[in-house]
Amino acid sequence: MRQHDAEVPDANATYVFAVCRDPDPSSCAGLPGVTHEAPVRLLALDSFTAIVQTVRARDFTDEAWQSRLSDQRELERYARAHHDVVSAVAAACPTVPLPMATVYHADERVREALAKETDRFRTALKRIAHHAEWGVKVYAPPAATAATAATAATAATDDADRRTGRPVVPTDRGRPAAGAGLAYLERKRGAQRLRERSQEDALRTAETVDEQVGRLATASRRLRPHPQPSTDRRVQILNATYLVAERRSEELALLTRTLRERTGAEIELSGPWVPYSFVGEV
Repeated sequence: MRQHDAEVPDANATYVFAVCRDPDPSSCAGLPGVTHEAPVRLLALDSFTAIVQTVRARDFTDEAWQSRLSDQRELERYARAHHDVVSAVAAACPTVPLPMATVYHADERVREALAKETDRFRTALKRIAHHAEWGVKVYAPPAATAATAATAATAATDDADRRTGRPVVPTDRGRPAAGAGLAYLERKRGAQRLRERSQEDALRTAETVDEQVGRLATASRRLRPHPQPSTDRRVQILNATYLVAERRSEELALLTRTLRERTGAEIELSGPWVPYSFVGEV
């Protein structure tokens, strides 16, 4: 629903942060929003309330916004300002965030455009009422750990061969002892099987965590694992987000601790957040 119909350089436009039901007017009082030139305010719609701010249209032309996208610091400032307003309002009532830089030419255009989405807003607000979004990340030992274990197993076998007198090094002018090549290949296959078994165990752990947390949640979404920094040897096997009723937040924390103990995996729980992932494409 991103709109950029405010193209008149000297005109004002209306920036929309979110749509909500029965907001507390004090929840956005004093928030700077995306500009210091006008306050964040409430705009009554037919069935809901929009959280808006008057901005300069020239600051949100396509050209101006494209320029802003190339400035990481400026983009982060806008993102934080947008999120701060949404979070403050969402703390007091069910709130559907709109994408950053949703701008209309005037208040009346906001009413006209959002009225067309009444059914979708109603569905989203009903879904997220008294709920919050929680993130769950699960990490397994990196593949290098499994390889190290396999190498250790191979070394242990070699050591046992030496203790029992079975040769494992080339003899007789560099020619390997009888059966040494087959033993080496078998150890390599064993190491590969160990790595595969480690990966399978990790996937089962991810499925277990997702299933258990999913039973507690109202809705869930599996996300693409985040790439880890080169200095972080952990392997992320689950990155998911869950819509959880507020009354079950303590139950979620307890479940997470239980799953850590049961699976031995590193499990990160983050939240509660505004349920951005569960409001649909509005």
